[in-house]
Amino acid sequence: MDEKMRQLKQWIEESSNIVFFGGSGVSTESNIPDFRSTDGLYYQKYEDPPETILSRSYYRRKPEEFYRFYRSQMIYPDAKPNRAHKSLAKLEQMGKLKAVITQNIDGLHQMAGSKEVLELHGSIHRNYCERCRKFYGLDAIQNSKGIPRCTCGGIIKPDVVLYEEGLDQRTLERTVRRIMAADMLIVGGTSLTVYPAAGLIDYFRGNHLVLINKSATARDVFADLVISGKIGEVLGEVVDQICPPEK
Repeated sequence: MDEKMRQLKQWIEESSNIVFFGGSGVSTESNIPDFRSTDGLYYQKYEDPPETILSRSYYRRKPEEFYRFYRSQMIYPDAKPNRAHKSLAKLEQMGKLKAVITQNIDGLHQMAGSKEVLELHGSIHRNYCERCRKFYGLDAIQNSKGIPRCTCGGIIKPDVVLYEEGLDQRTLERTVRRIMAADMLIVGGTSLTVYPAAGLIDYFRGNHLVLINKSATARDVFADLVISGKIGEVLGEVVDQICPPEK
């Protein structure tokens, strides 16, 4: 274990109120593509740019095309939690990690066992009728054709934050409280370019800000520790050292 990994291990062992803030890089090790890497969603060829298709105005204007893209590119029903998700769940079970704040919508943190998960951009597993507000699971979108409809005739909309939509205020408030109370903030798998989510780390007042990402971020200069690598490999190695897996 190199010096940076040993430092991360020591800080985790000394901390009792850790918060993790993660982006799409957390899920790439579960074979869910990210958005901005060279082979990510935004670099693939579509008739309209993905950020346009995933906007509220496009959803209103061309709902059938929106759902065709959403089903094929945003839903990965066979994805399973990777070492990052499992390591964070283990830290929560140890009483060290108090919250996971995620920009992902895949629900893998909960699948791994994490209890306190704040989903800034919503979840594919929650869907609701825009007319009667009845809630539906993932099957209502995944197994439907064309525009998914409620029994009342209304359109079933995914409970995810589209471009041109604001973040949920209650989730934001809970996120800010968690970050402000943390003694250690681990940021992983995100380039910290999507606002307002990326700006939330400015509320951190604790002892150790750690950034773990495969590539450099604009916030590296403000961090107490920067580790270049895959978030699952880094957290997996460190957490296994702190709490060895059962044989």
